[in-house]
Amino acid sequence: MAREDIAALIPHQGAMCLWEEIIDWDHERIRLVSHGHRDPAHPLRHNGRLHAVHLCEYGAQAMAVHGGLIARAAGEAVKPGMLVSLRGVELHVGRIDDLPGALEVEAHCLIAEASGGQYAFVIRHAGVELARGRAGVIHR
Repeated sequence: MAREDIAALIPHQGAMCLWEEIIDWDHERIRLVSHGHRDPAHPLRHNGRLHAVHLCEYGAQAMAVHGGLIARAAGEAVKPGMLVSLRGVELHVGRIDDLPGALEVEAHCLIAEASGGQYAFVIRHAGVELARGRAGVIHR
């Protein structure tokens, strides 16, 4: 699935839709890739840099994409959600705008309920872990 398909599953549009391609997914996990972190016009850049803390947004969007795919597969409407927690976040780099290759995320659903859910995510570049953590969302 391409970026346009991903954008149809999440509330973030335009440059704020951070993932570009779904590698694979099933009902428990998803893997996506992105090259947009190198874009000088990235909407999360500050003073010309894209700091690693923004990998949390990449992780949260991965869970939103996965939730949208699950809803679509069940014939249900995609439920908008609100990020309510980040836990156990580990950042192994200071910035990501200078990384030459694609970012890749793998997100695993830990809890899925009608009212929300929790995911664990790991983001890598060229096989090297950049960040990991857990994110919780509630559905509006």
